[in-house]
Formats: sequence, structure tokens, C-alpha cells
Amino acid sequence: MGFDLLLRNARLPDGTATDIGIAAGRIAALAPGLDGDATEVIDCAGRLVSPGFVETHIHLDKTCTIDRCACETARFPHHAMERTSAIKHTFTVEDVTSRARRTLEKCISHGTTLMRTHAEVDPKVGLRGFEGVKALVDEYGWAIDVEICVMPQEGLLNNPGTDELMVAALRNGARVVGAAPSYDSDPAGQIRRVFELAREYDADIDMHVDSGSSAAHLDTRLVCELTEQYRWGGRVACGHLTKLSVMPLPELDEMARRMADAGVALTVLPATDLYLGGRDKDHRIERSVADANRLHRQGVTCSISSNNILNAFTPLGDGQLIRMANLYANVTQHAMPEDLRETWAMFTTESARLMRRPDYGIAVGNPADLTLIDAPDPVSAIREVAPTLAAFKAGRRSFTRQPVVLHKP
Repeated sequence: MGFDLLLRNARLPDGTATDIGIAAGRIAALAPGLDGDATEVIDCAGRLVSPGFVETHIHLDKTCTIDRCACETARFPHHAMERTSAIKHTFTVEDVTSRARRTLEKCISHGTTLMRTHAEVDPKVGLRGFEGVKALVDEYGWAIDVEICVMPQEGLLNNPGTDELMVAALRNGARVVGAAPSYDSDPAGQIRRVFELAREYDADIDMHVDSGSSAAHLDTRLVCELTEQYRWGGRVACGHLTKLSVMPLPELDEMARRMADAGVALTVLPATDLYLGGRDKDHRIERSVADANRLHRQGVTCSISSNNILNAFTPLGDGQLIRMANLYANVTQHAMPEDLRETWAMFTTESARLMRRPDYGIAVGNPADLTLIDAPDPVSAIREVAPTLAAFKAGRRSFTRQPVVLHKP
């Protein structure tokens, strides 16, 4: 049998040792010691080969803007949005594309092959953020699949003109509709309007909800109710949900079962939620990161993602999802092998489920979207923040990073 690419001596996330034969962009064979010629052969030397990483929640439109924003002078929880809002008038389509390209290439270089990015629309920025990101979708299709979620960061019902811009983006390529109800004068009204748009344009939903340090009120309850009412289960994700981190465990488990029954997914965003969390306090500051492992064990689809990179919301970051998983594991105190294998799924198989990609994964017939990691297994990779060495999109190499070589005297 002939292959375009043959990965020898690979180790899969479940520990299986195998060769991976790739032809015409798809996985053609999986077995140790595969016979057959190949145009290119790579010896993985027992290293981990994973399905390509999945970034389910990132903001390419406002990445790399931290040096433009006013200095941080207050701990007010919404201060990051205000600092970003103040510079939106400077955004051009070309500027957004340039900044987004920088971050997108970093994500690719760390093994990401599938991404959902949010793009804000409002009268200040118009469609410039959306159009700037959209320009990269086809340009980088050789390395990564990118889908766009259009969202009203600064309000929808209280921000005239935003609804029309949301509709325009949905008509022009946005595949997901987002929300940020806490910034709206009518949070419940915004959530209901987002479900209306999703139904009208047959779009998935990905909301920013329930950031804060009190779980007395959860917008996620309404999200679950509407998800069931409109039978949108499996098509709705909620990002942040930092309020879950302060709930007593019996209440948290009840909420997890509610989300699981409705088909509402959770995305945790450790870097942003750590950086912005607890700003209403000056001591005994909460971790502000929901325990996704606990929710996952109640049946909730969970993902881990970067959210923002190098902006007022998250001034630090490089698009490395293994590093984000390591950060999450430290904060939520999940370090045992079973926990870390579960965490690995939250930027691979679970994230693909959130994005409704049924052909994702290392199986014969699936697209050959793969990442090679300099580690023997997912547990070691997360514990040590192992570097990625290569990724393949439809069997085509998208980047190469050489393993470290020590030059002993």
C-alpha cells in the first residue's frame, strides 16, 4: 500500500503504539509495522501523536492590543472592556488582519488545527473586526479550520445598530452567534434574542456568561431552559462561568446535571479568569476557574481555551494549549493521571465535540489532522508543558520544531 506520509513508532493518547499511514489527506491505516511505500516517513520514536488541538474560544479581533490600551489603574472588574472599547475606533480591517495573523500563526505553531474565534460588532468597530479575521480563514486553511462567532461585547438591546451588524455578519459567513449578557441593560432579553438569531440562521451559540464571585444568580439557568425549549442541545456553549467556582459542591453538581441534561457545554478560560477574577476584593481572592473535571464527570462537554492573548483582558499568553491545560490543572488542583488524561481531552476530543466535528480523531478514514508532541503520553505532556514538534493538516505538515539537543562537552 502506498502512503503520502507514514508516521512510524507513534504513541496515541490512549497508550497504543502504532504506525499511522496517510493518503489523500486522510488516515488510511493504523497498525504497528505498516508495510508499504511512502513519499515521506517520520520516525516519532515513541512520542505522543494526538488529534490536532482545538481552540474553542479565542478573540483574534482584539489580540495584540495591550500596548495600545491605557495603563491599568483600577481593579474594577469591567475595566478591561472599557480600556479596549476606547481604542476600537483605531481598528482597521488591515490592522485586525495583521494582529490576528500574528496570534493565529502562534496557535498553529503550537499544534492547533481547529479554532472558533469570536469577533465583536458594535457601532464603534462596525464589521471591521469580523472582516479582518474573516480574511484569514481561507488564507490559512492549509493549516487550520477557523469558524467565526459574532458577538455583542458592549451590549445588544441597549446598543442601537448592533443587532443589524450581528445579522450582517451571520449573512456573511459567521457560523456561530455569541453573547455577553452581563454588559446589556436586559441580560435575559439579550440571551433570548441570541437564540432567535441562532434559530433564524441555523447557527450554534457560544456565550460569555456568569463571570463573578457570587452564584446567587446564574444566566446559565435561562440558557439551559431555552436550549431545551428550542431543542438546541449540543449546539450551545457557555464560556467563563467563574461563578461555578464559588458554589457549594451539592449546588455545583446540581448545576452540572442541569447543563448535561440540556446539552449545554462549558469552556473554561484559565488565563483570563485568573487575571480578571476577584477584582472586587483585596484579599482572600478566589481562583475564579470552574472545575471542568467535576462537571465533565457529571456529563457536561467541557473545553479549555485561551480566550484573549496580549490584550487588556489577558496581557499574557502565546496560544499554547498545553500550557493552558497546565495552568488549569494547577489552579483546580488536578494532577493525578486520570485527571490529566481527562484534561487532555478538553482541548482535543471534547473540544471537537463542542464544535460538532464528528470526523475528528485518529481513526481510519478521518482527516489526518495530527499533532506530534515531545512527550510519551498526555500526562507527561501536561505536567511538563511539553513542546509540540510538528502538526499535520490533512496530512500536510504545517510547522516543524526541532527537539532540544544538549551539546555536552
